[in-house]
Formats: sequence, structure tokens, C-alpha cells
Amino acid sequence: MNDALPRQRSGAWRVLSLLLATPLALLLLIHPAAMLDAEGRYSHSLLMLVMWGVAGGFVHGVGFTPYSRVWRGAFGPLLAWPLLLLGYLILYRARMG
Repeated sequence: MNDALPRQRSGAWRVLSLLLATPLALLLLIHPAAMLDAEGRYSHSLLMLVMWGVAGGFVHGVGFTPYSRVWRGAFGPLLAWPLLLLGYLILYRARMG
């Protein structure tokens, strides 16, 4: 199977995916109120994207490579990492704002 991004297949990048996804997943499962904004509301559309990033982080982090290019793109690191960073940005703004 040809992968367009062989660098992201190495172990260090996979560990990065797991390290980014795990804390967000635990936070969203254990204490979802941490993601509330100043008005006490969630942005459901943004949190859906964050959860997509968490799923992609776990898919990439455990070493699973989907066969289909569509699924590889949907759960690959190039989409997951920005969505995970969006989650950390939302958390930062919720805690500091």
C-alpha cells in the first residue's frame, strides 16, 4: 500500500498522535464542563470536529492504516493534528477567557 506521507508512519509521530489525543479524550469523557465558554455554553460544531481529531489521533496513534484513501485522509494525521490543536485552543480559551 502506497502512503503519500511515509514520515508520519514512524513510531515517534504515532506517539505524538496518542499524546495529543489521550488527554483530550479523557477530559471530554470525565469533565466535559471544562470546555464551556464564558457564557456556560458548548460550541457543538467545534466539539464535533475535536472529537473527529481525537478519533483520528487514536487511529493513527495505534498504528492502524485504513485501506481506502478516503478513510486514510479522514483519519490521518494531517487532518487529526489540526483538529486536536483546535481542541487545545478551545480548552485554553475556556479556561483563560
